[in-house]
Amino acid sequence: MMLAVESELVALDFETTGTVDGFLNTPWQIGLVVISRGRVVLEQSFQSLLRVPEDQPFNPYAPGRWAQLRHELAQAPAITELWPRLQPLLVGHPLVAHHAPTERTLLGQLFPLQEFGPWIDTLAIARAAFPKLPGYKLEDLVPALGLSPLMQQRCPGLAPHDAYYDAVACATLLETVLAAPGWNRARIAELAALK
Repeated sequence: MMLAVESELVALDFETTGTVDGFLNTPWQIGLVVISRGRVVLEQSFQSLLRVPEDQPFNPYAPGRWAQLRHELAQAPAITELWPRLQPLLVGHPLVAHHAPTERTLLGQLFPLQEFGPWIDTLAIARAAFPKLPGYKLEDLVPALGLSPLMQQRCPGLAPHDAYYDAVACATLLETVLAAPGWNRARIAELAALK
């Protein structure tokens, strides 16, 4: 399999309603960012709010700015309506996420007949690349690795728990690691095997 720095990868993040008894954990926002040949390509990114019916409750502890967007979410496109735009990014590329099981599970529930992956988890990569950090949440890694100025440039006005911001942060984290000696020779299969 190819080296990661020679490939086109797609970083993915969902923001969701969170767990509420009797309701599915439903995504309300999606962000996608391409990483081509080891570099983040913002021009090939995608972001959208996703439809959530007004009667669908949110877990009050769910992060993000969903409470300010409830009316917009009721009017947003359903994720299935976005499939023609999402399909070229999600199918046929290695997918990257921070704590990939979450995005992998949601994507599998939304599009059960599609095959996705391989999956690369930047949480596992960060733990392997930076073993002495006190925490590995994406919002902790950005400042710890000195990436805050770059994130402000790439996502002006956005913050953690916005799907596009988190997808860009995930992609930027992978870009940073892939530029490091040793990691620049990592194959996709090796990265996907990190747990």
